[in-house]
Amino acid sequence: MRVFIVEDDQILLLMLKRMVERLGFQLAGSAIGGAEAIKKIRSTNPDLVFMDIMLKDDIDGISVAEAIKDQNCDIIYITGNSDQIFRERAAKTGYHEYLVKPISFDIIKESVGRLTVKSDNSETNSG
Repeated sequence: MRVFIVEDDQILLLMLKRMVERLGFQLAGSAIGGAEAIKKIRSTNPDLVFMDIMLKDDIDGISVAEAIKDQNCDIIYITGNSDQIFRERAAKTGYHEYLVKPISFDIIKESVGRLTVKSDNSETNSG
C-alpha cells in the first residue's frame, strides 16, 4: 500500500512516516500545505492519505480531500479538531476514518486494519 501524509506539524509528520514504515507500507510522499498536497497526490497516486485538517496555507485538508476525489484513494483524517462543523464537512468527502489527536501506532494500525478488511470485503462481494 502506498501512503501519502498531509501534516503541517513536522514532529507528527516524522512520527507518521515512521508508522507507515513500521506497517510495511511505502511512503508515496508528504506535504505541509493544501496546494502542495493536491499537486503531489495527483502525481503520486497513493492508495491511502493520512490527512490533517488545518494546514500551512489557505487550503485545509477537507478541501484537499474534495479536490482529489477523482484519485480513488482512501482518506484517514488525523486532526486535532473535533469540532462538529469540521466533521460534517469531512463527512461529505467519504473518508475512511476521522481520528482525533493525540494518536498512537496502535490506533493507526487498527484504522488501517479496518480499511484492509473493508477492501477485502469489497473485492469478495464484487467478484
